[in-house]
Amino acid sequence: MAESITLARPYAEAAFELARDRNALAAWQDVLARLAAVAKDERVHDVINNPRVGPEQLTQFFVDLVGTISEEQRNFVRTLVDNERLVVLPEIYALFVGLKNRHEGVKQAHITSAFPLDEATLKQLVAELEPRFKCKLQTTVSVDPELIGGVRIAVGDEVIDASVRGKLATMAAALKV
Repeated sequence: MAESITLARPYAEAAFELARDRNALAAWQDVLARLAAVAKDERVHDVINNPRVGPEQLTQFFVDLVGTISEEQRNFVRTLVDNERLVVLPEIYALFVGLKNRHEGVKQAHITSAFPLDEATLKQLVAELEPRFKCKLQTTVSVDPELIGGVRIAVGDEVIDASVRGKLATMAAALKV
């Protein structure tokens, strides 16, 4: 995994710089997401590893699967083909999103709740968290009934555990002293 990220980093940075300079970060993110999804497919790996498929054919194959892309994006795919880096497209996408989020002052927040959160509750929670973290938050939400009640929020390295399970664990640790 670490090797894949090392291989992907220069391509993600190049795509980010190109997209930023063209004011096309959202468009590039969309295309890279589609490319990454295609690259994850095991059937596509058979085509990538087929020595009878030439670089131009492989580039066209990816372009056809992804749909409409700009000439710069097509050239990016061709560069990945020429350097045998199509398989690291998921890592390129993840790194690109990280660079884009940092540029836009956005952080990822993973919210785990004991029960499903409705849209209004989630909006209110995010509105309360953004001033605390001094940035915009992009959330992913999951449900974990083992929390018993409350939520657990992870933003970067910081974790806010407001779950019943977390409070019980804190009390248990305090009682052992």
